[in-house]
Amino acid sequence: MTKEERKSLQAAAARIRMRVIEGTHAAKSGHPGGSLSCSDFLAYLYLREMNVNPAEPRWADRDRFVLSKGHCAPALYGALVERGFFPEEEILTLRRIGSRLQGHPNMNLTPGVDMSTGSLGQGVSTACGMALGARKLGKSLRVYTLLGDGEIEEGQVWEAAMMAAHYGLDNLCMVVDNNNLQIDGAISDVMSPYPITEKFAAFGFFVQEIDGHDFDQIEAALTAARAEKGRPSVIVLKTVKGKGVSFMENQVGWHGTAPNDEQYEQAMSELRAALAEVEAE
Repeated sequence: MTKEERKSLQAAAARIRMRVIEGTHAAKSGHPGGSLSCSDFLAYLYLREMNVNPAEPRWADRDRFVLSKGHCAPALYGALVERGFFPEEEILTLRRIGSRLQGHPNMNLTPGVDMSTGSLGQGVSTACGMALGARKLGKSLRVYTLLGDGEIEEGQVWEAAMMAAHYGLDNLCMVVDNNNLQIDGAISDVMSPYPITEKFAAFGFFVQEIDGHDFDQIEAALTAARAEKGRPSVIVLKTVKGKGVSFMENQVGWHGTAPNDEQYEQAMSELRAALAEVEAE
């Protein structure tokens, strides 16, 4: 990856984070913490990895993305704006009655959303079905699904993992946003899923663990996942909940709390400064 390509992705991720803050502030509700932790990955996924067409959101041969941790929709919406699926100004309608941008993704309303999600554990099962269906139809598309690390406490996740390995779904890439915090506290305290990598390896996955805020590592991991044949892949992203906003980082209270006016101004000031720094390099 060139320096300019990396800068472009860093700038895109900063804009996605700004949309997370703008949307949740306007709605006075939502989930900024986990949305901020996965913004870098979604920037790379939509701008460099996935084969999609904003002019034709339902194109049959597009790659698919399922946000299994559906409460982090603000980050997905921010990425979809960045890729050109709908206008920037719609971010301010987050969670409002009549808006296309509800608190969890709705495939019937929102361009670019491939699956309605919200009940944790179910999105990954759908992604497995998409990958198996694509194979049976002879399509070369890939399916990506993003899970929370608290979400993988759900038994349905492991049933889906067993299915993916059983059918050798090498067109499927699961991604775990391992920021170590869920709504009630540290995942190791609530119901520890550790060691995450060893569990997926035992289920027959090609496993990678990376810094989820490093674009070179994200690129290398997705490239390796694409090259792996005969088994599904999982990428465990080591991330910081609330990444990019100083007072939200590693704070469990920001799992599902919207910033007030003063917090909004501070968060946006920090994110604007980060964007300006990237653009000035």
